Amino acid sequence: MRVVVARMQHETNTFSPVPTPLVAFGSGNGTGPYYDADARRVMTGARVAMGAMLAAAEARGCEIVTPIAAMATPSAPVEAAAYTHICDTICEAIAAGCDAILLDLHGAMVAENSDDGEGDLLERVRALAPKTPVAVALDLHANVSPKMAANADVIVGYKTYPHIDMYETGAHAARLLFDMLDGKVKPLIGFAQLPVLAQTLEMNTNLGAMRAALDGAVWREKDRGVLACSVFGGFPQADTREAGMSVLVVTDGNAALAARTARWGANFLWSRRSEFIFRQQPLAKSLGAARKAASKANGKPVILMDHGDNAMSGGTCDTVDVLKAALDAGLNAILVGPTCDPQAVAIMAKAGVGAAVTLALGNKTPMPGVGVTAPEPLMLTGQVRIVTDGDYVISGPIFTGSHTYMGTTAVLDTGRVRVVVTSQPHEPLDLGCFTSVGIDPREAQYLVLKSRMYFRPIFEPLAAAVVPCASVGVTSSDNAIFHFEKVRRPIYPLDRMPAAWSAS
Repeated sequence: MRVVVARMQHETNTFSPVPTPLVAFGSGNGTGPYYDADARRVMTGARVAMGAMLAAAEARGCEIVTPIAAMATPSAPVEAAAYTHICDTICEAIAAGCDAILLDLHGAMVAENSDDGEGDLLERVRALAPKTPVAVALDLHANVSPKMAANADVIVGYKTYPHIDMYETGAHAARLLFDMLDGKVKPLIGFAQLPVLAQTLEMNTNLGAMRAALDGAVWREKDRGVLACSVFGGFPQADTREAGMSVLVVTDGNAALAARTARWGANFLWSRRSEFIFRQQPLAKSLGAARKAASKANGKPVILMDHGDNAMSGGTCDTVDVLKAALDAGLNAILVGPTCDPQAVAIMAKAGVGAAVTLALGNKTPMPGVGVTAPEPLMLTGQVRIVTDGDYVISGPIFTGSHTYMGTTAVLDTGRVRVVVTSQPHEPLDLGCFTSVGIDPREAQYLVLKSRMYFRPIFEPLAAAVVPCASVGVTSSDNAIFHFEKVRRPIYPLDRMPAAWSAS
């Protein structure tokens, strides 16, 4: 049995100024995607969906073809040539002939030449192999389109955010695909969208409405005939028609059950819609709360969560709003998670470890998508503590065991604040972003992290409190700064909606 297994992952922030060329689709070190044997080598054992798909195919003794493994950090729409190349590479492998197709996709990819990156790929795949079983794993933040649902046999989404079940999702999709090939099941998909543009900060699957929705999905999977039930929060910074929440159900040959279960999920989400909207506080109020929490912290750091500039949602990773406000408010013993500023790194690297430097930090990247064209950098004077290559291995539960690259990295110490400055945008999802430069984050009183959710499995247990801090950026929770042009309208909360809406 010949099985094509491939990965194409990108969560596109259409308001982001960070470009997405082909070289972005790799390990972060600018080398681009992995191909063929390299793709299989790197993905084998990886705690992502493709890793599980490979394991399932290997256990069956399949002939495995891995044309490409391409994953880029969230950023602007993918360059047309890059998107076309990745899709062509997958499609060429399928066109050569195969018995099954397993794809590790995201679901919120936008390219310069495609508003529905995964849907357009799947449509091409189905045209090439109309009778070949296709199973897909999707991110919980997928903006699932009717085209995606119509061109796959099996679709399964992550059930956790932070995403710690990527591998398990791939295993689920692969299991259903092989059961289909063995004649044990006949998958049919039911799909329902709802007009809710949920915000990422309210998609934490450990609590609240999203936890309840995912608990319900797990229970639905115990129903006779239901093979998979996936709730998708969507990605609100992708300005496309399909942006928003949805539910997708796979049943064993029962179209009515699939449709009914998807409608149930959509109606439940609608009933809790107000809980998916994050209402941020003024930054000064957040800093006051952080100071109060620090007074009771018993030596633990207080996390200042800079959610407006989150690299894993397309942020520039170089805004300094929260740091400047914290310094102006008189906070001390501050440690700042990766701030991307290649110019500042170059100055520190040239000066050398131990040198005193004065430099303009951050705010180097205009953000015209949210009306910020000439931000002011923050002038800091301090000592260069270390300069490294920014390479470390992730030990935490997200992307476990993966090599990651922050680019050339330096630490500036002003006495009041230490800033880890990188050459590439980098999400603080692992202690390694600090320990690799000789810093124990538990020693800080205030820990500024440019993150929304990925920091939680590692850093939240170490902290006395987590305080959301609003900042201007392309991952802001303030809908007023985004000018949506393509999103389906009307949609909550952008428009007034009828209370009696229900999925049809």
